Amino acid sequence: MTGTGNTAGGIHVTNTGGNVTIGDHNTVTSTGHGAPAARDPQQDELLQAIRRLRADLGGVVPTEQTAALDGELAGAEDEIESTGRADAGRLTRVRRALTDAGAVTGILASGVAVGQAAGALLGG
Repeated sequence: MTGTGNTAGGIHVTNTGGNVTIGDHNTVTSTGHGAPAARDPQQDELLQAIRRLRADLGGVVPTEQTAALDGELAGAEDEIESTGRADAGRLTRVRRALTDAGAVTGILASGVAVGQAAGALLGG
């Protein structure tokens, strides 16, 4: 930054690579986000299938079962994004929610893909 005291000329900021604040009584908060957790190919396949199914669920008439399924899918998506994997408990809940919403997910290719990907990660 350039500029001093009450002199004219303004302020010039370039290529900060961080946070900048100008003026009195400012607060700067910097939140660092490390590299995303590494995912194995099966987890990545599951994540992509979850995203497709969630998009497809937006086009169906919502029911209690599809809402519960979307909630489980959202949780699995967040878990994979933050840790690199969905644990067995989460995968089991996703499979149960798929079964409960079976009338809808059975006709969606994305629903079948999530079921297959979760099954592969659970070993069957």
